[in-house]
Amino acid sequence: MRKWKTKNGFEVFRIISGRSNVYLISTPKGDILVDTGWKFSFDGLQKKIIAMALLQPVSFLILTHTHFDHCYNAHLIRQQENCKILMSEREEAYTQCGYTPIPSGTLAITKILSRFGKVIGQKWFGYPPFHPDQLIKDELDLSPEGYGVKIISTPGHSTGSISVIIDHEIAVVGDTMLGIFRKSIFPPFADDVNEMILSWGKLLKTECQIFLPGHGGAVTRDLLQREYENYNRKWDIL
Repeated sequence: MRKWKTKNGFEVFRIISGRSNVYLISTPKGDILVDTGWKFSFDGLQKKIIAMALLQPVSFLILTHTHFDHCYNAHLIRQQENCKILMSEREEAYTQCGYTPIPSGTLAITKILSRFGKVIGQKWFGYPPFHPDQLIKDELDLSPEGYGVKIISTPGHSTGSISVIIDHEIAVVGDTMLGIFRKSIFPPFADDVNEMILSWGKLLKTECQIFLPGHGGAVTRDLLQREYENYNRKWDIL
């Protein structure tokens, strides 16, 4: 289990990795879970939460977006932890029917996979429907309540992708970037590449030095800066 800690003592744990990462943010006010993984993550996720012997309950479940491998267990986590689900208002309609369309491919092979994924659709990539407790338009600041967290909109991978800024130092970014390759953070799937790169720029305007993606390991600020400048030139983004 990887752990990161801010100067003010807020801790971020990667409690599930592999298919998709799940993070838990520990704050004096209460704990925050970010994403839930896919169908087969629940047993491990449940055990990890119990094993950590948390002294305070999980107050919030924040969904970086609503693709099945990030939100499949949202309804079960809410039942278990009695927490509030926070997510972007742009993807609320998907959660009512339990299916968020597979994003477009950004590479030749993933474009083919995306088209195939959209054909098989909900049967393979659906999830149990749920109703979020709080919808986020552009941003939501939980710092005044003592959680040390601010949520900002970072669309591109999906229309409602959001990122969680912890204590101005660490950002949990979902699939806005990838942490699998040493020299590339470019996701193989994104509905709007231009918008995604603009979201990279938005994240660079924060003071964060570490970016924790939904897949793979941590991304440094230096790598994000290089990739942002590289793709900014390629795509001629202002």
